[in-house]
Amino acid sequence: MGLFSWLKSTPPPQPVTAPQPVPTWERPDPRAKNNFILITLDSCRYDSFMAAAPKVITKLTGGEVEKRVTYASWTAPSHYNLLMGLVPHSSPEHVFASEYYKQDFLNYDRRLEAEGIAFAKLIPSLWIPTFLRRVMGYTTHARVSLPVLNSRTPINVDFDSFQLMEKHNDMAAMLDTLKFSDDRPAFYLLNVGETHYPYALPHEDPSTWPRISGVHGVFKNLDAEVVEGRLISADNAPKFLHHERLDELRERQVNAVRYLDTVFEKLYDMVPKNTWVLVTADHGELFGEAGYFGHGTIHHPLVYEVPFLEGKLR
Repeated sequence: MGLFSWLKSTPPPQPVTAPQPVPTWERPDPRAKNNFILITLDSCRYDSFMAAAPKVITKLTGGEVEKRVTYASWTAPSHYNLLMGLVPHSSPEHVFASEYYKQDFLNYDRRLEAEGIAFAKLIPSLWIPTFLRRVMGYTTHARVSLPVLNSRTPINVDFDSFQLMEKHNDMAAMLDTLKFSDDRPAFYLLNVGETHYPYALPHEDPSTWPRISGVHGVFKNLDAEVVEGRLISADNAPKFLHHERLDELRERQVNAVRYLDTVFEKLYDMVPKNTWVLVTADHGELFGEAGYFGHGTIHHPLVYEVPFLEGKLR
């Protein structure tokens, strides 16, 4: 028998098995008291948030804002981390990472106002919406601004409702869709886009937004820029922005936080008693520092430093 003759042999027939039914489950009775709202100010770096000096958002913590470190420098992977339960960390020294994770997960007892959460139930999904929905009895909802988080991406697992908003920069429109019930608590993920490039407010005329070549429609326009496997747009790539233009863009982000402070006033007024709110950012943004603009393909402390505050209003 030759060395590769086994490739020509006919394998024995395999037994035919009937398709297995998809397991069914019933949502359990609620095992926690608090509604839980997780808000990400997309691309909002820590010092932009602090420069805006928001008065309403910080009512959660009596004015205190932590500087924390996000796990990723781009929207999609950062949100996957968040929905695994891994909120931005404090990067503690002389502490084993495994011990930090344990302590961080224990914070969900406080956030949800539940006692003795069995975190073994996170396995194997390692997915907070699954845990909240199937173990803790929550309804689960997402309202997102950025298309990389649309409902057809893998992030949409175990959400009762998932909506990509019509406008990428209108947190106020999200609030009109929020519903709360006395019967069981709700979890909401709100991905807010005003702080993401072009740092535009909902009432602004789009024709006045800043436009940087290559930033808009990266995926949508990519095929038109490729000829015989070569990116022809690279031949005419724009020069890097002048520092005055970069300062203007950063001020637009700061101004977006100031505007959002007014939207949070409406949010805080409408949420019912026993609602825990966590506000952070998925990542930061570079405005010319060390020769960088934007986020994602950038390794720089300012793209990882994000604001972090959480608490219960009443």
